Amino acid sequence: MQLITVKMSDIYVSALDKLVELGMYPSRSEAIRVAIRDLLMKELWVDGMPMTKEIDIKVEQ
Repeated sequence: MQLITVKMSDIYVSALDKLVELGMYPSRSEAIRVAIRDLLMKELWVDGMPMTKEIDIKVEQ
């Protein structure tokens, strides 16, 4: 897993903290990972499969 830095407004950070406080996610990082996963599923994947014919995504480990 790679470490990235993200800047966001205080309101978003507070909202993330509230989700963690409510026990919906174990950490801010996990909430952000889930949000990004959901965005990618919505925007880039069809029926659970990457749209590799339309976009080339390279995953480096």
